[in-house]
Amino acid sequence: MSRRDAVLLAVLTLIWGLNWPIMKLALVDFAPLTFRAVSLIGGLAVMGLIARLQGHSLAISRRWWPEVAALGLYNLVLWFVLSILGIGMLTSGRAAILGYTLPVWVALIGTVVYGERQGARLLLALTFAATGIGLLLAEEFSNLTGRPLGTLMMVLAAFTWAIGTHRLRRRKVPAPIAVLTFWMMIEALVVCAVIALTFERDRWPATVSFGGLFAMVYNIVLAYGVAQILWFRLATLMPPVISALSVMLIPVVGVFSGAWLLGERPVLADYAALGAMLVAIALTLLPQRRPAGSAAPAGNRSTKGR
Repeated sequence: MSRRDAVLLAVLTLIWGLNWPIMKLALVDFAPLTFRAVSLIGGLAVMGLIARLQGHSLAISRRWWPEVAALGLYNLVLWFVLSILGIGMLTSGRAAILGYTLPVWVALIGTVVYGERQGARLLLALTFAATGIGLLLAEEFSNLTGRPLGTLMMVLAAFTWAIGTHRLRRRKVPAPIAVLTFWMMIEALVVCAVIALTFERDRWPATVSFGGLFAMVYNIVLAYGVAQILWFRLATLMPPVISALSVMLIPVVGVFSGAWLLGERPVLADYAALGAMLVAIALTLLPQRRPAGSAAPAGNRSTKGR
């Protein structure tokens, strides 16, 4: 990872980490899919502007539409629907940790479907990540007031995102990231709007509080307009498992910003899970020592231009 990409990763971590309690705040005023749909309308305007400022045409040849639809389904549509429903049933911090079980599923899919070989240190990182997941699942299912349905929704959201991460890395559509993101967001908007119109019309707010308005603007400008394009850039440049593990500091920000903004009180299982995730991040991103004069293994070389 270059210094520039490390800075972009830090920005992405802060934006998405803070957004977990902010989304929880939004659900006080908005029904879940209504919030997604309205945010996506504004997010599309921002993303379209970004693409045009970069000098890109928004047109994509019809031959690539099926691939763009599949990328949108796994990277945005299923994640947006399942995660916003799941966060309504859980604390924002716990939802964040469960949502970022992403690397476990990325590694599993990569090994089973694509025949990828994971190194020993990466396997150890995944073991720690899976331990953190197990701690939270056990806590939810053993707690009489827990919400296992919300837990399962968040894990399923992470699983579908993992499929999308692999498909994004292997995409053939020759479109810039900003343009591809624009069309994936259109697909997500259509799905969220249809669900909102069908099931949530009786819950549309007559007025919106300052907190709800702030959450809307934050998602339009930062969570959608900036963070999505940063994530797709990182997911394109790095191997799927590495890109997935690189964002695991996001739930750490989510847990502690939830405690700060919403007064949520993490329990021992949350802290233990966070510790396991931090070890997983360190094992993944810290450089490995090599004997002097030795070359990097072929599997670790930059994949730019492939």
